[in-house]
Amino acid sequence: MEYQILNTSTCLLVLLVFIPTGLGICPSSCKCSGNDRNVDCSGRNLTVLPQGLQDNLTYLNLSFNQFVDLDHQLTRFTNLRTLDISNNWLKNVPAHLPKSLWELYATNNNIKVLQKLDTAYQWNLRVLDISRNMVERAVLINNTLSSLKFLNLSSNKLWTVPTNMPYNIETVDLSNNFLSQILPGTLVRLQHLTSLYLHNNKFSYIPDKAFDQLSQLQVITLYNNPWSCSDNQNIPYVLQWVQGTAARVVGAPCADQPWPWASTAPAPAQPTALDSSPMIKGTKAADREASAAAPEPTKVTKTHKQFKAKDVPPLATQSHPALFPGTERPPLRSPDGPQEAAATRTILVQDSTEGNASLAPATGSSTTPMTLSITSGMPTNYSKMPQSTTATLRKEEATPSARVPSCASRWQMGLLCLALLHAVA
Repeated sequence: MEYQILNTSTCLLVLLVFIPTGLGICPSSCKCSGNDRNVDCSGRNLTVLPQGLQDNLTYLNLSFNQFVDLDHQLTRFTNLRTLDISNNWLKNVPAHLPKSLWELYATNNNIKVLQKLDTAYQWNLRVLDISRNMVERAVLINNTLSSLKFLNLSSNKLWTVPTNMPYNIETVDLSNNFLSQILPGTLVRLQHLTSLYLHNNKFSYIPDKAFDQLSQLQVITLYNNPWSCSDNQNIPYVLQWVQGTAARVVGAPCADQPWPWASTAPAPAQPTALDSSPMIKGTKAADREASAAAPEPTKVTKTHKQFKAKDVPPLATQSHPALFPGTERPPLRSPDGPQEAAATRTILVQDSTEGNASLAPATGSSTTPMTLSITSGMPTNYSKMPQSTTATLRKEEATPSARVPSCASRWQMGLLCLALLHAVA
């Protein structure tokens, strides 16, 4: 009896000593947390998996080691949610990964091809990051990766945008590749896509209707691509799409070059240089001659088209020959097309006392010419005139100016009074 009890005690002691080592609560070369289900073995220069890892791990970090091949070595971790195998020497995504994965990080390795079997059975995968590798071809199977939300294939050697991307995906990063084409139908199903990064690639244009189905897109990056801004056949689509989309476009194509295909609004009319017209030059020269002849002329200029007869003094004589072009005059040409030029008509209005100059003394004769320049036709910059200016011109035209008697009139009235007094005497 005592012998049996002694054997039982010995067995229990052996179990207490060796079972923890066999189960491997936490490998000595790793750090563990969360009931030893979160294991961090990064930066240990490992070439093989450490001994003692539990099968019920949920987080495993094997980054910054020297792993070359992990095929079939991670299948037993059926509860694994996050796997980080970045910064190693892996040539492919490990085969037969557990189907329980939510996040897979395999950045900065030597992966050259993303095979279809690498993601064929990853129904629960939400994040797939294979950036900074040497991937030249990414093969995805239709209707797989149904839970994937984030796909990062940046900094690889892709030439074509991968097809069969999952329809529920929200963020796709394809920057820093050699992408130059998008095959028809590649982005048609991505109606939940919110962020698309295509900068630092080789795109010269975007095929027609390639972005039309991206109704939920919020951000897209297109900078640092060799866009063919002079390609009138292919480049207009992306230029017009950039103008019409509600998404934020970072690095719009051909932003520093003129591209008339994207704008349907007519260009603003350039003002016509009226001073270069020979007719206007002649009219202005005549005005200068009339001004030089008069000692102190009072010049009143009206640019409004309407001119009422009641605003003209009763006696108006034309002091010099003036040209009055009619409305049949051909419009002047400008760089933006034909425009109607404004023709200036100049009239010198003299005082009524000019005819009675004999009644005035030699030193008191003063003629006050008034030059009226009337613009016929619509000015080329009429649309740019502020409303306040137009209203002021109309107000000035409607308000009659006060008639100031001239010096000759005062002498005439004085002589008439003297004659009446002489007759009475």
